[in-house]
Amino acid sequence: MSNRNRQFILWFSELGIKDVPVVGGKNASLGEMYRLLTKKGVRIPNGFAITAHAYQYLLERGNLREKMKDALHGLKKSDVEQLASVGRKVREMILAAEFPDDLRREIVAAYQKLSKEYPHPHHNAAVDVSEIATRTLPASARSKRAISEYAQEHAPGFSPAVLDVAVRSSATAEDLPDASFAGQQETYLNVVGEHELIDSCKKCFASLFTNRAISYREDKGFDHFQVSLSIGVQKMVRADLASSGVMFSIDTETGFKHAVFITAIYGLGENIVQGAVNPDEYYVFKPTLRKYRPILSKKIGDKKIKMIYSDESKHPTKNVVVAQEDRERFVLADDEILLLARWAALIEQHYGKPMDMEWAKDGRTNQLFIVQARPETVMSRKQLSVLEEYQLGRKGEIIATGKSVGSKIGAGKANVIKEVKDISRFHAGEVLVTDMTDPDWEPIMKIAAAIVTNRGGRTSHAAIVSRELGLPCVVGTTDGTRKIKHGEGITVSCAEGEEGYVYRGILPFAVRKTDIRNLKRPKTKIMMNIANPEQAFEHSFIPNDGVGLAREEFIINEYIKIHPNALLNYSKITDPALKEKIDELTRGYPDKVQFYIERLASGIAMIAAAFWPNPVIVRFSDFKTNEYANLIGGTLYEPNEENPMIGWRGASRYYSPGFQQAFALECKAIKKVREMMGLKNVVVMIPFCRTVEEGRHVLAEMKKNGLERGKNRLEVYMMCEIPSNVVLADEFSKLFDGFSIGSNDLTQLTLGLDRDSAIVSNLFDERNAAVRKMVALVIHKAKKNHRKIGICGDAPSTYPDFALFLVHCGIDSISLSPDAVIKTTIAVHALEQKLHH
Repeated sequence: MSNRNRQFILWFSELGIKDVPVVGGKNASLGEMYRLLTKKGVRIPNGFAITAHAYQYLLERGNLREKMKDALHGLKKSDVEQLASVGRKVREMILAAEFPDDLRREIVAAYQKLSKEYPHPHHNAAVDVSEIATRTLPASARSKRAISEYAQEHAPGFSPAVLDVAVRSSATAEDLPDASFAGQQETYLNVVGEHELIDSCKKCFASLFTNRAISYREDKGFDHFQVSLSIGVQKMVRADLASSGVMFSIDTETGFKHAVFITAIYGLGENIVQGAVNPDEYYVFKPTLRKYRPILSKKIGDKKIKMIYSDESKHPTKNVVVAQEDRERFVLADDEILLLARWAALIEQHYGKPMDMEWAKDGRTNQLFIVQARPETVMSRKQLSVLEEYQLGRKGEIIATGKSVGSKIGAGKANVIKEVKDISRFHAGEVLVTDMTDPDWEPIMKIAAAIVTNRGGRTSHAAIVSRELGLPCVVGTTDGTRKIKHGEGITVSCAEGEEGYVYRGILPFAVRKTDIRNLKRPKTKIMMNIANPEQAFEHSFIPNDGVGLAREEFIINEYIKIHPNALLNYSKITDPALKEKIDELTRGYPDKVQFYIERLASGIAMIAAAFWPNPVIVRFSDFKTNEYANLIGGTLYEPNEENPMIGWRGASRYYSPGFQQAFALECKAIKKVREMMGLKNVVVMIPFCRTVEEGRHVLAEMKKNGLERGKNRLEVYMMCEIPSNVVLADEFSKLFDGFSIGSNDLTQLTLGLDRDSAIVSNLFDERNAAVRKMVALVIHKAKKNHRKIGICGDAPSTYPDFALFLVHCGIDSISLSPDAVIKTTIAVHALEQKLHH
């Protein structure tokens, strides 16, 4: 054993990633970053590691190893009660062991040295001398008289070693490089004074034998004595006075690698890891982060409680309620979100793999810090050669909703368990319904069909473990344990985007698997129609050439819900109930108009980022008057039309006095996505443009709002959905860069029928000869004028023969619903092969 391997203490500045066998993954990673990334601007609080050798030395000096082996002999891991009793027995042996004097001396000396590096808490008026005495004297010597004598002896200028530190476990397995021990052991926060430090170290060593850690090693077939424990002692970041969170350099739900996902809460970070709080969530786009400000999305969490310092040595932290106005604010400012994302990208680059990091903000200095980093182990290993799609056969009554984890569906009998002591009554194949989980729940989580929790976000314990186990999990339902009846059959669906649903009853569902390794791509571009930004990352894995149609309507309906004019004229609204509704939806956004721009920009940006650098064609809003009227406040601004389908919609709205200002907000949202976030793959498209003159009006309106065709590589397309668009395609070609055929509207207007009318619906058919002639003619004219032409209507998704007709006509691109992409890709490739022979 080298001299280094015999040391009890190694400072972060002495450690690197090669030291995993000596100090465990967590400490080796902290040392690596402290040594090499602080010089690149990443802030890491200093500290030291108590080595795995120190742990082995404690066992050896206390003659503990044989006693522990005897206690563990004959353990049946499936017997939850036996596991609890054996675990308790082994932990008590370690806690009762006397710390060898030489080990204690070295730990205390290192702690004193670290204390000198940071200003002492009482210099910041946070702790008086009598409080220091309470925290510094051993419990047996804390009489009133002893505290008073201590306070007299140490005048206010005195600086004992009372640095507040985090004491973190860092497990190591010398011969098992692939072992992941994240979350298996304990962490102790706000540890102050030498006695508390030694006590916390003992508890950390004992936590190598928590029930869940024993169960984990038994499952993996690891020898309990091949695994050691190192401890990290690190200066506490005063997140109790500010905020903390978790971030990943990859999307945790889909494995999309271009996004940083950040969660944030007030107070110390334990609550986010445990899932006690529903956090804020932020996505940042990595590829344009160097030059732009690409915050793709910001979602406000309810953040009801926060963990702060307590002045009791027995309980050094406590939870308090967060003030309402703070709950309604975003935890992080945009500059802070971007700084954390840049650090995530630097850390990922350094390690050459996706990373899972914990951050904290110091409320005294307002500085951000990284307090932990480890490799992300689930999504980075995802097999992308096989696409797996879960689909519900039918929907049922929704009992509860929350955030979805993963994209699977699971069903079974609900087992509502509120406390960990009752986990022995859980059976394999049931759905675990609980308030929140921590590592003590893991023995039953791995046998569940699905998991539902009241509390927690997508970086909570329940979410992380479900992802590792490949289970559907819905977190943050708020009242799942109340609404879901114990013993009833339920279906948990995470296959419908960001929102997760718990349905009553066991519903049928299917899993479709497609091997995409050898999928041959045609020359005709196969694009996708995307409405829901929440599914964009997931759909981006389907082989594609970009997005042929991203509809603003879905974003406005789901993300905004309010008529743009109601936000523009908010101060003039007299209805208090309407104002209250608007206030509720716009919380976190002091400026109502900014809310519209930011939410619309966010929805567009999520889609543009998912498919970057391929083109994403975003169509300006194409609601009809009756649909606009359905938005909150909409009836105040919309006329009542007999036939909205051919009324005030599309281009005719954008330059009209009743909608001009609202259209300006759409332009500002696009400008933000392209110019602030750097997503220049966004192409804009104008729907329902009846005349060439109208096209000119809209382009002038766009220019007035900072969007000029050709400037900053901006391309402008138009929908081809009115017979006049086909007839005058040569003239329209002078104004626009391309066309996208909207087969639904073109069919109804060519055949002169209302597609909303059930009476004439039997006549609606995109394959009608008149419609096909229109389509063939406009493709010919676009080609002649060197303009791009694609189709984004339903016809090619519904009718494979129509897709083949388009290829015969020489169309540039076909945009399809995601579920039709693979089969159409195969069919189009086969047809192209025939045409070329």
